[in-house]
Amino acid sequence: MKNELKKKLTKLEDYLEDLQGVVVAFSGGVDSSFLLKTAHNVLKDNVTALTIDTVYIPDREIEAAKKFISKHSIKHDILTIPLIDIIHHNPNDRCYFCKTFIFKKLLNEAQKLGIKRVVEGTNYDDIEFHRPGIKALDELGILSPLKELEFTKKDIRELSKHLDLPTWDKPAYACLLTRLPYGTQITEKKLKQIEESENYLISLGFNGVRVRTHDNLARIEVLPEDLHKILNSKLLKKITIKLKEIGYQFITLDTEGYKAGSFDHVK
Repeated sequence: MKNELKKKLTKLEDYLEDLQGVVVAFSGGVDSSFLLKTAHNVLKDNVTALTIDTVYIPDREIEAAKKFISKHSIKHDILTIPLIDIIHHNPNDRCYFCKTFIFKKLLNEAQKLGIKRVVEGTNYDDIEFHRPGIKALDELGILSPLKELEFTKKDIRELSKHLDLPTWDKPAYACLLTRLPYGTQITEKKLKQIEESENYLISLGFNGVRVRTHDNLARIEVLPEDLHKILNSKLLKKITIKLKEIGYQFITLDTEGYKAGSFDHVK
């Protein structure tokens, strides 16, 4: 391990030790998995992981979170929440309202457990993007140690690999609501359609895939390095048939490849 990373890890361990006990908002992604494992290494049984289960989180992510917890024997609970009314039309500041609702729930659970602090995995790179949810976290007093201590995604992946975490090379993930344009009415049917489509593409070996949905049109984003793989006439025909079976009428491929916050760049 590089000396600079070792120092960062030590700072994080000291930070968490000072908290004495924490609830970790655990999605099963790269950042929250690293944060949870580090917290558990330091605080042992004074750590509880809480995972949110809702219609805009794919089942595959919930199962991955459960598998991680089982492997590391960490206390864990899953909170099932509804699609709240205020985000039904996918407003531009959707993430603010969603995070406010979710983290109030997590704070209530932490209080029941006798734990004062809730921590989550926002990293230092995240501040460069459109992240209205960060405002909600600040307002509620939620701690983001990775952001505060300036851990980049690269740092987290390298340290996760050092800790032998299976998530070290897991593709970036965002909830299914990000697949729909702002101002679009959200329905469970649409979200399941997106989830099923992405599951199918993942089964074909396309990790980090997104199926952006514009009414009855699917705009597929794959990682730029996978564009050559998907640009195969037989494979594209197979994908088209499957996504039409799922419910789309038109299937397109985004030739720029995957880009974070795709709809944030729409003017």
